[in-house]
Amino acid sequence: MTKYSKTISEILKPSPLNGLKVVDLFAGCGGLSLGFEAVGFETLGYEMCNHASKSYENNLNGSCINQEINEETNYSAADILIAGPPCQPYSVAGKQEGKKDGRNGFPAFLKAIQDLQPNVCIFENVRGLVYKNKNYFNKIIGSIKKAGYSVNYKVLNANEYGIPQNRQRIFVIGLRDTSKEFQFPEKLTKTVAVQNAIGRIRTKFPKDSVLLNSNMDRYILKYEIASNCVNPRDLHFEKPSRTLTCRNLSGNTGDMIRIKLKDGQRRTLSVREAATLQSFPSWFKFTGSKTNKLKQVGNAVPPLLSYFIANSIRQQAFGLPLINKHIDSELV
Repeated sequence: MTKYSKTISEILKPSPLNGLKVVDLFAGCGGLSLGFEAVGFETLGYEMCNHASKSYENNLNGSCINQEINEETNYSAADILIAGPPCQPYSVAGKQEGKKDGRNGFPAFLKAIQDLQPNVCIFENVRGLVYKNKNYFNKIIGSIKKAGYSVNYKVLNANEYGIPQNRQRIFVIGLRDTSKEFQFPEKLTKTVAVQNAIGRIRTKFPKDSVLLNSNMDRYILKYEIASNCVNPRDLHFEKPSRTLTCRNLSGNTGDMIRIKLKDGQRRTLSVREAATLQSFPSWFKFTGSKTNKLKQVGNAVPPLLSYFIANSIRQQAFGLPLINKHIDSELV
């Protein structure tokens, strides 16, 4: 285990409860909730995927209700509402049909704000939401403000908060106390490279990784030529990884995340390697098939990024002291 893995595994252990409750919609396996539990919040997740819900239940202190969420769903009372609505309607990798897409979760999220009237509401999504779908994004922001919240939002890159991955996502924070505007946590001074996170792995072959054959290598080369890639898109060990998604982790695509071994062959990432690049602690065990586990990893909010946001929420919205867990400034 690397120093990085040991450090995040300690940081993300649950802290003593602070008496405040969080409801997590579209919770997945619990990446967003994990950061909140690490600073003392009690969590309750709602997630329709059975395997992801079980992963949440098996690893977090909070429970996860396995059900589909809609505008008719009833929730337990909460001080904070957090959500990661499905990103496919807004992802630049998809059709970006936005509110027309049947997977659009924002109506349910906005209805939950009205029903729960939490002190804080938060959602995370792909940055494509503020580009092609900017008009809809502005309507969402307007609805949150109309519900009685001050709103601040920002596109954050996970690699600026100790996650060994270039991952840009928008975070929107609403505070019931309209005299305040949420201030996003300061960036760390250094980024974490792949080799710091998962070690020098060019000679290792985990049991759940797959060695690519010559046909797959040719398929990847064809994709890279068509995409005008200057350099092969294998993992570069001295840099953060490119964005992990459920598609490039679990699917046999030309853009798949892969490692080039010393002998020139390439292999896929193991579940544990992918999870570490998403900042999941070593003690977090995923439920389901390998494909399902990788989808859970790719869809998750990096728990370490959630930790920094949750710690800031704890201080700014509720006047509680920051949880000062020992964090090596370089996490390496």
